[in-house]
Amino acid sequence: MEKDPSVADPLQPLCLSDSSNHVTYASSLLTLEELKILEGVLHQNKDVFAWTHSDMPKIHPPVGSHRLNVIPSSRPIRQKVRRFHPDRQKIIQSEVDKLLASGFIRKEEYLNWMVNVVVVPKNGEKWRVCVDYTNLNDVFPKDSFSLPRIDEIVDSTVRHEILSFIDAFFGYHQIPMFQPDEEKTAFVTLHGLYYYKVMPFGLKNVGATYQRLMTKIFKHIIG
Repeated sequence: MEKDPSVADPLQPLCLSDSSNHVTYASSLLTLEELKILEGVLHQNKDVFAWTHSDMPKIHPPVGSHRLNVIPSSRPIRQKVRRFHPDRQKIIQSEVDKLLASGFIRKEEYLNWMVNVVVVPKNGEKWRVCVDYTNLNDVFPKDSFSLPRIDEIVDSTVRHEILSFIDAFFGYHQIPMFQPDEEKTAFVTLHGLYYYKVMPFGLKNVGATYQRLMTKIFKHIIG
């Protein structure tokens, strides 16, 4: 449905449970009948919504995991430790604490692989902590699993009045790392060495792994 750009699009809350924190929002441009249908669908499927990391069941490894397929002749990569301003160190440690509390990473003392973190600016004077996997990405081949074409997705919406989207809650982190490859994701901070138990951002082929899993899960309804 086309919307007049001059018309405001305020949102109205829809409660999905008795908890005041479990609220999503719907456009007030929807009709009462459309809102009723939408609310019914959300309530019927409220068990698939994640509000915290503990709500994420994660993918069982036999269903899907991320493998690095590092070339056997490659030597372990150990980057020189970078130094950061104390303010950046606080940002890094705060992010590490969150990842530890969520069970996404594990602390270790002796690891053969080691890369650094980087701190990059986000919108609104915030910062994002990333791991620099540049060197690691060079020692395993590209996964050529095909990704969806945006133009084909757009074309498939023809003759439909409403297009809806779902956003996976920390989608990459729901996919476990292949256990023998976990330690290769190791990164270093001022407070120690850590490695990922789940698929991190920044690694080559993570998009292909995620798309392969989505294709497997939704195979019966794609198209």
